Amino acid sequence: MSVLNSTSSHSATVVLVGIPGMEQAHVWLSIPFCLMYVVALFWNSVLLFTIITEPSLHEPMYIFLSILTVADLLLSTTTVPKTLSVFWSLSKEISFNGCLIQMFFIDFLFITESAILLAKAFDRYVAICNPLRYRTVLTHAVIRKIAVAALTRNFCIMFPAVFLLKRLNYCGHNIMPHTYCEHIGVATLACGDITVNIWYGLAAGFLSAGLDAIFIAVSYASILRSLFRLPSQGIHLKALNTCGSHVCVILMFYTPVFFSWSTHRFGRHIPCHTLILLANLYIVIPPMLNLIFYGVRSKQVWGGTTCVFLH
Repeated sequence: MSVLNSTSSHSATVVLVGIPGMEQAHVWLSIPFCLMYVVALFWNSVLLFTIITEPSLHEPMYIFLSILTVADLLLSTTTVPKTLSVFWSLSKEISFNGCLIQMFFIDFLFITESAILLAKAFDRYVAICNPLRYRTVLTHAVIRKIAVAALTRNFCIMFPAVFLLKRLNYCGHNIMPHTYCEHIGVATLACGDITVNIWYGLAAGFLSAGLDAIFIAVSYASILRSLFRLPSQGIHLKALNTCGSHVCVILMFYTPVFFSWSTHRFGRHIPCHTLILLANLYIVIPPMLNLIFYGVRSKQVWGGTTCVFLH
């Protein structure tokens, strides 16, 4: 087995052991994980194909939804195949550089989803608070600029984490109690001080998902304030219904992410297998539930899907 060190990390391997204490249940756990991955992969591909091919869905909110779908597909594919390989004991090793690449893409895609949720909150704010300016504010050119700005921000925040891990000295311990590579998990394999990595992780989390969550809250506070000024109760209900799916996705995304992110750093009293199981669940569950909240509940998406595949 290769040994991690500062001079030959390019040829070293990391051993992913899965969920510690639940090794006997790995095969059984793999069944729902595999099923959820296949369902998410198939139906999100169908949803993406529908949005691309159906002209009536070439609206800002559905363009943002298509970007979210791509991020979901990439995030699941970056993690689940290796997780299943670990569960099935096919291959538990991953090269050190491969581990860093996987870690980068996982974090990058996570905060990309966060940025998309913020963009969708802005979309709902304009649609409800300034409906007459909706088409002039959210043009395709503006959407492209939002996407480029979000991707650039995410890259600039997450890329330094790779170098922070590469600078550490690794002195032999290469067993990681996880099913995929994540920043603090890799850092704990080092035999030196990882304080900088811990604080950078905190700063990166706040500057990305943390700020996004704050701006989303501000957007919905503004939406609610505007709605309460309107006299018609019917308008209130219609507007709130259009935001319902988005709010459900926001809660589903941020709650487990912030819980896992904070407990990995401060929740030493929480069992390791609980943290890792949750970390795996929010990799496979949101991509599947996003389809339900956005696809099934949306008459336009459902109608577009029917139109595309029946004609």
